[in-house]
Amino acid sequence: MYMKEVTIKNQIGLHARPATFFIQKANEFKSSIWVEKDERRVNAKSLLGVLSLGIVGGATIRIIADGAEEQNAVDSLVKLVETGFNE
Repeated sequence: MYMKEVTIKNQIGLHARPATFFIQKANEFKSSIWVEKDERRVNAKSLLGVLSLGIVGGATIRIIADGAEEQNAVDSLVKLVETGFNE
């Protein structure tokens, strides 16, 4: 299991468009991947799950992966978040 915390950089947060980018990136990996905010954990490959966390700009989330390519999966998702989803 591998995990990292990251702060959401874009002002609006993880709304539908950036959440879609996030999920598409997560689906590139075979690992089980979760997003955790305020002790709630959801499947990072589920749009409804990610949106249900209500992640706003400035929030800190934890990205957790387990399985094949877990470190690469987490690092890639952290990088995507740190770029502000190119918004």
